[in-house]
Amino acid sequence: MNYNQPEIDFALNAVRQAAWLVRHIQSEMVVPSLTKDDRSPVTIADYASQALVARLLAEAFPNDPLVAEEDASGLRPSDHGEDRQADFLERVTHYVSDLAPGATPQAVCAWIDRGAAAPAQRFWTLDPIDGTKGFLRGDQYAVALALVVDGQVQLGALGCPNLSDAFRPDPHGPGSLLIAARGQGAWVTWLEGNGDFEPLHVSKRTDASLARLLRSFESGHTDVDRIADFSTALGLQVKPVNMDSQAKYAVLASGKADLLLRLLSPARPDYREVIWDQAPGALILEEAGGKITDLDGKPLDFAAGRTLANNRGVLASNGWLHSAALNGLHAVHA
Repeated sequence: MNYNQPEIDFALNAVRQAAWLVRHIQSEMVVPSLTKDDRSPVTIADYASQALVARLLAEAFPNDPLVAEEDASGLRPSDHGEDRQADFLERVTHYVSDLAPGATPQAVCAWIDRGAAAPAQRFWTLDPIDGTKGFLRGDQYAVALALVVDGQVQLGALGCPNLSDAFRPDPHGPGSLLIAARGQGAWVTWLEGNGDFEPLHVSKRTDASLARLLRSFESGHTDVDRIADFSTALGLQVKPVNMDSQAKYAVLASGKADLLLRLLSPARPDYREVIWDQAPGALILEEAGGKITDLDGKPLDFAAGRTLANNRGVLASNGWLHSAALNGLHAVHA
């Protein structure tokens, strides 16, 4: 991989800095959160991470749009002068200034709002903390960044601060930093330190009954009963592993798991994935030799806007087991 390529250099630097920042915030137990309209939590670390990456993007590629999860509307004090929002913004600014000296509340809000851009011919997409509930629990989470050109993911980067061991969150370990560029493979190094990059390769498992399956940690994000039926249909001998965030893609790309399912929750059957939740991990998996489609076997369409509007759920695999998994999904009407 050409680590001197400007886009790769930017992505590695941005994700490494943002991951360091959110881990620092977590270590100080600064985890109060606001609640967004969809009732999902957003923390000081979500806002700080997005502000930092947006600022770095503005410096490196000022003409590139950013399509990101957060906006600053929940941070700005309303006409009623809500003290909680003002305090929240002050604390976000404090942490951002650790890596962006001189940051002001106004600048922080402007950086965050750069993420409201619409997808274009070339754009970046960011989840400043993928797996906010995992972050709040001290489990897995990721800073996830991707470059999309002409509807195709060209670069993906994941910073997974608690991913040193595949299945046990380690907030004190070195963490993992993953990078993939189309046609250049997928690579991993420690998030902290100066370790060498090592190539990532999916498993070569072909016996579906021995597969290790990854699923969402939050039961409300999937269909638990249908996953149980799927496991029975494939004759899985190993209990599925529950894990937050795109750290699942890191585990799958490293060969430590074989299948990943994102089924539609019965409570939200019309839900469509947002692009920042899938683009970085999808390319990393593919460049490691894996395969990713929706539940119907269709390629993920990153040219449909801020969501995967033309896709239903996600199936990811080591490639060898993909057909068997699709047959299993069909058998249980998933």
